[in-house]
Amino acid sequence: MEYLAGIVIALVVSLFATLVGFDKERSFYPIVLVVIASYYGLFAVMGGSVQAVLSESVVMAVFLGATVLGFKRNLWFVVVALVTHGLFDFFHGHLVSNPGVPSWWPMFCLTYDLVAAVYLAYLLRHSRVIANAL
Repeated sequence: MEYLAGIVIALVVSLFATLVGFDKERSFYPIVLVVIASYYGLFAVMGGSVQAVLSESVVMAVFLGATVLGFKRNLWFVVVALVTHGLFDFFHGHLVSNPGVPSWWPMFCLTYDLVAAVYLAYLLRHSRVIANAL
């Protein structure tokens, strides 16, 4: 169910963004990545683990760096970062001990990340969003 929810929600958000025109702005998918990168930190706070907050903050900083690089240089970095975050979701439980993460979250987030990456890649490939910063 987590995988299906990730697919459906990613498609709904992405298609809605296209329909409304949100994703015409180069900042849309970098902002999505910022939000995605912040959730594990939120879960760490909810779980009350200082160690998890610190660990998740390091990981979040890496993804924030990729977000800035993608926005300032080329949105293909954001595609790669979304795929990488999906891989991180897959291995998260083996890399970081975070008691606040719901058991279903990594599968949901992995699927969301990959669908969003594919959708953004499609937009970039078909020149519906400009990849390079001006």
